Amino acid sequence: MKQLLLISFVALASSLFAQNGNDPILMTIKGTPIHKSEFEYLYNKNNTQNTLDKKSLAEYLILFQNFKMKVLEAEALGMDTTRTFLEELAGYRRQLTPVYLTDTVMQNRLVNEAYDRLKEEVDVSHILIRIASNATPTDTLAAYNKIAAIRERITRIPRTIDSKCGFFTRLFGHCKQITIEPENFNEVARKESEDPSAIENKGHLGFISGFMTIYPFENVAYNTPVGQISAPVRTPYGYHIIKVEARRPSRGKLQVAHIMKFASQDASDSIKKKMKMVIDSLYLEVKNGADFEVLARKTSDDKSSAVNGGVLPWFGSGSMVKEFEDAAFALKKGEISQPVLSPYGWHIIKLLDIKQLEPLAEKRAEIERRIQRDERANRITQAFIDQLKTKYQFKNINASIAPFYPLAEKYSLKDTAFVNATEHMNGTMATFADQTLTQCDFAFFLNRYPNSRQTDKKALIEEKYQQFVNTALVNYKDDQLEKEYPDFGNLMREYHDGILLFNISNEKVWDKATRDSKGLEAFFKANRRNYTWSEPRFKGLVISCKNEVTRLKAIELIAKAPQDSIGAYLASQLNKDTLSVAKIEKGLFVQGDNKAVDKFEFKTGDFTPSKTFPIVFTYGKILKTGPESYSDVIGILTSDYQTYLENQWVKELRKKYTITIDQQVLKTIKEN
Repeated sequence: MKQLLLISFVALASSLFAQNGNDPILMTIKGTPIHKSEFEYLYNKNNTQNTLDKKSLAEYLILFQNFKMKVLEAEALGMDTTRTFLEELAGYRRQLTPVYLTDTVMQNRLVNEAYDRLKEEVDVSHILIRIASNATPTDTLAAYNKIAAIRERITRIPRTIDSKCGFFTRLFGHCKQITIEPENFNEVARKESEDPSAIENKGHLGFISGFMTIYPFENVAYNTPVGQISAPVRTPYGYHIIKVEARRPSRGKLQVAHIMKFASQDASDSIKKKMKMVIDSLYLEVKNGADFEVLARKTSDDKSSAVNGGVLPWFGSGSMVKEFEDAAFALKKGEISQPVLSPYGWHIIKLLDIKQLEPLAEKRAEIERRIQRDERANRITQAFIDQLKTKYQFKNINASIAPFYPLAEKYSLKDTAFVNATEHMNGTMATFADQTLTQCDFAFFLNRYPNSRQTDKKALIEEKYQQFVNTALVNYKDDQLEKEYPDFGNLMREYHDGILLFNISNEKVWDKATRDSKGLEAFFKANRRNYTWSEPRFKGLVISCKNEVTRLKAIELIAKAPQDSIGAYLASQLNKDTLSVAKIEKGLFVQGDNKAVDKFEFKTGDFTPSKTFPIVFTYGKILKTGPESYSDVIGILTSDYQTYLENQWVKELRKKYTITIDQQVLKTIKEN
C-alpha cells in the first residue's frame, strides 16, 4: 500500500499507456506494437491544427513511422530513465492532473455562489466566544453552551411572570408581575463578546461582501434573513452568533485620492482645532483651483499615498473606516468632498473613478484563485473524496483504528518505539477498488507525517486517519487517470514521446550540427555550388567614430587585430571604461542593406553620418560570386547540414527497425 502514498514515476511511466482490447494494433516497429488509437489521435490532431501543411494519410504514415523509430531509439539508449526526463514528464503531468483531481461541479457551484455574493453587501453584527485551535472537547462544549446561553438571552420570547412574594401577598393579590424582554444584541455584544473590537463597536462589523470574512461566517451571514439572529456557527476563532442588520446591492469599487492631516482621537483640543484650521485652508485652496495632486504631494500626512499625488488603491465596502468610506461613496466622479473627520484625522477626498462588478467570465479566474485560499477549497476536496469513496466502493473497518489511541497516548508518533509497537499490526482498516489499507500502512503514514495542532490524542489519530484515507484515494485516482480518461492518456503519451524526440534529435541532429565545425566545413566544400549568389556582397565592418582621433586609433588597431575576431577586438579596445566613442557593425551586406556600405563599397546612394558618430569608414572585401568560407553562410549552411544529418539518421533507423503494417486496420482509418 505504501506505493500509493508515494507514487514512483518510473513505474508509472513504464505502464503509462496501457491499451484496452478494443484498440487494434496498426503496426509493429521491431516487435513493439503501435495501436490504431495512438496514430489516429496524432494524425487527427496535427491535420486539424495545421491548416497550412495538411498531410495525406500516406504522407503522415511515413512521418509517424520516423517519429516512433526515433522515440524507440531514445528508449533503447535509456533516455526515458534519466532523472531529468522523469522530472520534466512529471512536471507536465502535474500541470494536467488538477482538473481530474477535483470536484468540478462543486467548484463551479462555489464560483457562482461567490460571484452572486459579490453582487450584494450584508450589514452584520456578531458576538464571539473564542476557542483555542487545539481546544479539548470539554472546552469546545463549554464555549458552545456559553454562546447558546447568550443567544437565548437575545432571542427569547417576551413573557410576563410573577415576582417573588410571600404567602400573604399572594393571598391578598398584591404580587407584582415582571415582563422578561430579550436583551439588546449590541449591548450584550459589548459586555460578552470576546472580539476585542466589541467594546468600541458593540459587535457591529458593518457591511461585508464575498471573501471579506472567513467562509463559514460569510455563509451564515448571507443565509440569515434581515433582522434575524443566526444559530451558533463555528469558525477557527470560536463560536459566533450573527445578526443581519441590512442588505444592499454592491456599491462597486472606487479609486480616490486624498489629502490627509493626522489627528488622533486622543489628541488635545488645541491640536484638533489646529488640524481643522489647516484642512479648511487646504480645502479652500482646492476649491479655488489648486492642483489636487500637487497639493497632496506637498501637504498630505499620508506619506505612502502622497508620493502618488494622494491616490489610494481601489477599495470597496468594508475596506476603509466608515466615515471615510461613506464620504467617498457619496461623491460623483471628479467631485471633491468637504473635510471629513475619521478616527485617523481629517481628509479631503477626490473621487477619481468607479467600477462595478465585472462579468463572471472576466472574474472567474480571480474567484477560483481566492477559493483555493479559503475554506471553500476544503469543501471541494471533501466533495471529491466523497465521489471517490462512492466510485471505488470504499469500506471502512471502524474497530481497526482503536489500537492506535492508547499508542498515541503512550508514544510520540516520531519515536522508534511507536514504530516498533505497530510493526506487527496487519489488520485491515479499509478497502476500495482493488486496494487494501492496513494498520501497518497507517502506522507508516503516522510516523512519516506526525505533525498536527491537535493536543487531544484521540482527535489526533482520527484527523490523521482521514488524511491517510484521503491521500490513498487521491493517489489511486491519480494512478488511474490514463486508464479512465483516454484523452489524458493520449496527451501524456504525446508529452512522453515529445520530450524523448526533442532530446534525441538534439543529440543526433540539432546540437550536433552546431558543434561539428569539421562536418560543417566538409559539407560546405561538398556542396559549395549551392551557396553561390548572383549579386556581390560586402564582407566586413562599418566603423562609426566620434572624432578623427578615434578613426586613427581604429586604423592602428585593425593592423594588429586578430582577423577572425576583428570586430569584437575593435569594440573592446575603443570603448573602454563604458565610454562609447565608436560603433562597430559587422556583417555580410548586399546592396541596399546599409547606406554606408552602399556609398563606400558599392559606390551608390547617399549617406549622411549621425551627429554623434560623424566619421564613418568601412573595412573588408567584396565577394562577387559566393562565400569565401563556410562561416559566411553559417545560418543557412547549419540548417542544410541538419537536414542532411536527419536524412542520414532516418536511413540508419530504417535499417535497424523493421516495420510491419496491418493493412486491414489501416483501411479503417478515415483520411482527413
